[in-house]
Amino acid sequence: MSKILNAILPMRSQSQRVKNKNIRLIHNKPLYSYIIQTLKQCKTINKIVINTDYEIIHQEFKDDPQVILMERAEHLKSNCNMNLVIENVLENIEGEYFLQTHATNPLLQPRTVDKGVESFFECVKSHDSLFGVTKVQKRFWSTKGEPLNHNLTDEPTTQFLEPYFEENSCMYVFSRESFFKNNNRIGMHPLLFEIPKNEAWDIDEEDDMQLVIKLIGD
Repeated sequence: MSKILNAILPMRSQSQRVKNKNIRLIHNKPLYSYIIQTLKQCKTINKIVINTDYEIIHQEFKDDPQVILMERAEHLKSNCNMNLVIENVLENIEGEYFLQTHATNPLLQPRTVDKGVESFFECVKSHDSLFGVTKVQKRFWSTKGEPLNHNLTDEPTTQFLEPYFEENSCMYVFSRESFFKNNNRIGMHPLLFEIPKNEAWDIDEEDDMQLVIKLIGD
């Protein structure tokens, strides 16, 4: 089975918590350029489908043979439901398998993307999708002050706690069949793919942006 697939990269201009974060300059480069550079270096990625209403991005990549440009549908310009965006892409783009990521994951590395895609195809008979996670081994508490994953009378060090896995939004791999069956990029039998914490930062808030700027360096 071929391990080459198309990558979906959605970028809407109407981000709320960090205004225009997708085109924000980081060390004189727009944020989106980092993930595009990563995807272009991946052995498992064929075309990059950019779904956006940013005219500047359409102009920059209009002649790029590795990029397929899609104008973001009017009803999706203020909508952050990613499954609706993916549905719109799949209705217009051919292919059986897809990867979806975000411009807000600039630290994600090509080798990690390739490893994730390869891991999915190795288990494709038992898993209908894959998504990136970050391993967390911390003590968690409820809003009522109750311990959720540990016991106060027998409190283990964090390294011995059962790990939890945070969905980090870095990458999703799925088939067309699975997506339309579940109306979701995550199927009924997903494979959790652990991504190193130093690559897994997702920019949701201004504090995230400032941290990523420092991590990217000069």
